[in-house]
Amino acid sequence: MSSVAIENLDIRYGNVHVVKSLDLQIRDGEFLVLLGPSGCGKSTLLNAIGGLTDVSGGSIHFNDKDVTWIDPKDRGIGMVFQSYALYPTMSVERNMSFGLKIAGIPRAEIDKKVKWAAELLQITQLLDRKPSALSGGQRQRVAIGRALVRDADIFLFDEPLSNLDAKLRAELRLEIKKLHKALGSTMIYVTHDQIEALTLADRIAVMKDGIIQQLDTPLNVYNKPANEFVGTFLGSPAMNKIAGAFAAENDGLVFKSGSFSLDVSAYPFAGKVVDGQKATLGLRPEHIHLAEQDKAAWNGTISLVEPMGSDILAWSDFDGINISHRLHQEQHCETGQPVSVTVDVIKASFFEEKTGARL
Repeated sequence: MSSVAIENLDIRYGNVHVVKSLDLQIRDGEFLVLLGPSGCGKSTLLNAIGGLTDVSGGSIHFNDKDVTWIDPKDRGIGMVFQSYALYPTMSVERNMSFGLKIAGIPRAEIDKKVKWAAELLQITQLLDRKPSALSGGQRQRVAIGRALVRDADIFLFDEPLSNLDAKLRAELRLEIKKLHKALGSTMIYVTHDQIEALTLADRIAVMKDGIIQQLDTPLNVYNKPANEFVGTFLGSPAMNKIAGAFAAENDGLVFKSGSFSLDVSAYPFAGKVVDGQKATLGLRPEHIHLAEQDKAAWNGTISLVEPMGSDILAWSDFDGINISHRLHQEQHCETGQPVSVTVDVIKASFFEEKTGARL
């Protein structure tokens, strides 16, 4: 196993600054997910770790070894790409063993490694088939197996499930999670899919414009986003955003937006806000609950209902502000119906108006 230390890394393509003075420590045996929208620099960073992209500045270390300018073949890595990149005329066994043969590994050892990887990935029965006779999920397993036989200390995954349908993605997420548990190897995984990030990662590095916005556990990234971008990028549907300002009232503190007034005296601001300070309130749909009208924070009207199977997503209008909130499957609701809700204030997020940083 290997740890990865990235220090002050810069990557430029001409005048385009893709990765900006980035520092990142990846622990021995950790499953780290690089998450972000297209163009944020996550795949470029992964390629730099793998040696496929030259850096403009900074360094990359595996354990205590500087690998910044070492060839990919000498870094001890295994890579799995979005495209399967299998040789169409070769069998599964030959696709998995080809790199080892080129490296001069003895035949007996190659057979042992291929057999082990095939059993681990449950593709033993496919070894004699060619890629054209495989499903998408099976092809991706073969691509993963080809990386496994290299005895790599670090595995790099670049959106490996993007080309699969939803059912196969769910199945292979589970297989990759089991694989990490079985191997204990360091794994770095690039995705724009928040479900993959939340279910697979030990820690998530959320990126935007070549900069890591937050590096933390999935639970903390979701529940305590470092800034407004992180809060709204994670979550389906997205976090509700409500612009307003704080006001001191009756020896307490409230957050006001138009006719809305929400008591936030119990929120752990620790003196970070003052009377009249503007901010954005971020609310997850699951932190808004139905209530009796006289006990509600807000009263409004349901404008759209989306049955989700296990629950219901309702979009409601509260005096011109449209907010999504989740309901239990048994809770009857329909368009045009009056609705009253309370807010779980402690689980809310507040962001500075100008910087978007979490208060």
